[in-house]
Amino acid sequence: MTTQDSGSAPKPPAKDPWDLPDVSGLSVGVLGGTGPQGRGLAYRLARAGQKVTLGSRDAARAEQAAAELGFGVEGADNAECARRSDIVIVAVPWDGHAKTLQSLREELAGKLVIDCVNPLGFDKKGAFALKPEEGSAAEQAAALLPDSRVTAAFHHLSAVLLQDESIEEIDTDVLVLGEARADTDLVQALAGRIPGMRGIFAGRLRNAHQVESLVANLISVNRRYKAHAGLRTTDV
Repeated sequence: MTTQDSGSAPKPPAKDPWDLPDVSGLSVGVLGGTGPQGRGLAYRLARAGQKVTLGSRDAARAEQAAAELGFGVEGADNAECARRSDIVIVAVPWDGHAKTLQSLREELAGKLVIDCVNPLGFDKKGAFALKPEEGSAAEQAAALLPDSRVTAAFHHLSAVLLQDESIEEIDTDVLVLGEARADTDLVQALAGRIPGMRGIFAGRLRNAHQVESLVANLISVNRRYKAHAGLRTTDV
């Protein structure tokens, strides 16, 4: 009896890794959106046509920053930003990471959360990586937000380049980590909305620590070469 005769279905073809969903209609919130990284991401996504809300502890500050960015960006306090958004990017300082997420657990329930926080320390020798008890900032987010779909991405982007209005394209890849392919595909697609960027799947959240830590190396590169270095993945 052949395999086909036994009633087993043929194996479906492997999914094309570049067959990504359309995210153009999804709204994006940026917690910590008045800081350099959050503001830069908000600007690039809004400029690409995404609906964006800036979040801050101070709603007035968020509204002012949003007005300065233009492109239809709106401002709100962090809780309202989370409520309004389909996808929420966490771009708050590391020392406020846990406290911010704990306070927004209800508002972030059911949301796709993208953590781009890099736990770093600085001394006279430069930047160095910190390792949270949970393993990484992304894993800390997942532990604090059990009802959210937590991913990690956008760690290695220069805030200077993101905010430079004269630059049309950001020449870099974005490493994306997460537990569910449907979620990482959405994040990859969102990264691809920004001209010059690609989203590249880079593993599950347990691998987030080394991705977050690599920023310390990039800071050293940038200081030595007076650059704004990013990453490119070859042969992909």
